[in-house]
Amino acid sequence: MLLAQLLNGLILGTTYALIALGYTMVYGILGLINFAHGEIYMAGAFLGLFLTAGLKLPFLLAFPLATGGAAVLGVIVERVAYRPLRNSPRLSALISAIGVSIFLQNLTLTVAGPATRPFPRPFGIRVLTLPAGLSISSLQLFIISVAVLLMLGLDLLIRRTAIGRAMRATAQDLETARLMGINVDRVIALTFAIGSALGAAAGILIGLYFNSVDPLMGFQPGLKGFVAAVLGGIGNIPGAMLGGLLLGFAEVLGAVYFSQYRDAIAFAILIFILLVRPTGILGSTAQDKV
Repeated sequence: MLLAQLLNGLILGTTYALIALGYTMVYGILGLINFAHGEIYMAGAFLGLFLTAGLKLPFLLAFPLATGGAAVLGVIVERVAYRPLRNSPRLSALISAIGVSIFLQNLTLTVAGPATRPFPRPFGIRVLTLPAGLSISSLQLFIISVAVLLMLGLDLLIRRTAIGRAMRATAQDLETARLMGINVDRVIALTFAIGSALGAAAGILIGLYFNSVDPLMGFQPGLKGFVAAVLGGIGNIPGAMLGGLLLGFAEVLGAVYFSQYRDAIAFAILIFILLVRPTGILGSTAQDKV
């Protein structure tokens, strides 16, 4: 039973990590918490559902198309809701983020309705029995593999490519990066696109795993992804991955003994981390830029 719960924790943890990466990338560059990110997660799941169930596209084609559509949505949100407020007080951007979140949620409720919809499975599910009596399904293995590959791909992009260096330079000092010839607006838009695509991928994988999609599905995972980002050290990409995994394990194992408080566990962890180590596990204290 413990091994089975750890497997469930790994699945939840990797999806929380994908969501947390969207938060931490945007915060690392702009110092902004994109509270519309949970609705991007939801929109990605609905795009995947529309492409697979509505247009009958193969899942392996629908998945990149849906994440790409969510990336475009993330860029539009940045351009419309955040860029005009870039030099405004942070509270203005925060209010705008909440407004975008409410708008996307209600737009989806109006277009798709409030009903929960099943997400079609792209392949038959087989169960593999491993040593120690642990059983893992092909669907669980698929979700874990896709999430890990996406995280590894992001790590390679950030560390090994020119755009990754531009993103790191912009995160370190936006104005200096601009003076060095980096197109900061393009880097920020790309950051929103990548973060939104990762959030949408998490939404599709969770919709696939629980076989359900609904317009309100982004609220709790969005908050938990934020908790995971803070837990690992917001603005720190490896920290977001670590925070997501730790939160997934803590939530699943805690639910074994306190099932009625499952959703409260994440926020209890957030309060504890803010009291003990406000910068997160891998975060570091930095002075605000003048």
